[in-house]
Amino acid sequence: METQKKSKIRENKKSSQTPVNNTISREERLRKILIEKKDILVKEASKEIKKFQSGENKQIIETVRDDGDLSVVDLSEDISLKQLSSHRETLIKIDTALQKIDEGTYGICEECNEEISEKRLAIMPFAIYCKDCQEQKEIMAKMEQFVEQQQ
Repeated sequence: METQKKSKIRENKKSSQTPVNNTISREERLRKILIEKKDILVKEASKEIKKFQSGENKQIIETVRDDGDLSVVDLSEDISLKQLSSHRETLIKIDTALQKIDEGTYGICEECNEEISEKRLAIMPFAIYCKDCQEQKEIMAKMEQFVEQQQ
């Protein structure tokens, strides 16, 4: 059943692929966007990691004069670590999207199996749900959160 589903998705994708200017397919354009985003994130992450490795934060700590200064340094480190974590999660999503392009299943909503619009994928190239399904998921999450708060 799952193999038939993937085969059907690949057939739909092949029939719906209309190259722009007869040179670049939808997947190639979106692959380029994914790779560009990945490169940017890797550079940003590398820059943050080098700050930790070079001891830049330790130098800042040495200039701390009171607890207020120290809390600013702690907050700065927390933000840097959170940003690194966010970059890591996004890089995983990008790698998954690139793998889906290779498999021929990229751009298909994981909920309804309909094609995700190119406009949505251009903005969020690692999206796994179409706009309608994403909105439904967000509504359901809000409802669940509301129910939990009422208990």
